[in-house]
Amino acid sequence: MGLITQILTLPVAPVRGTVWVLDQVLLTAEREYYDPEPVREELAALEQQLLDGSITSDEFDAREDELLDRLEWLEANQQRLHTDS
Repeated sequence: MGLITQILTLPVAPVRGTVWVLDQVLLTAEREYYDPEPVREELAALEQQLLDGSITSDEFDAREDELLDRLEWLEANQQRLHTDS
C-alpha cells in the first residue's frame, strides 16, 4: 500500500482491526468445536466400560457406531478448516 492509500483508509482501520479479531475468534471457536479428541476419549471410556462389564456388547456396538460416525464428520470438517485458513 502506498502512503496515499494508507492515509485515505486510516479512518476504517479500527473496523479492519475489529473484523480481524472477530475472524480469529470464529476460527478458534470452530477449531475447538471440530476437535476430534473428546470423541476419541469417549471411545476409550466406552471400551473401558465394555471391559469392566458395565455395558453389553450390543450397547457398545451401537454407541461405538455413533461415535465413529461423529469422529469421521469432525475429522472431515477439521481438514476443511485447515485448508480454508
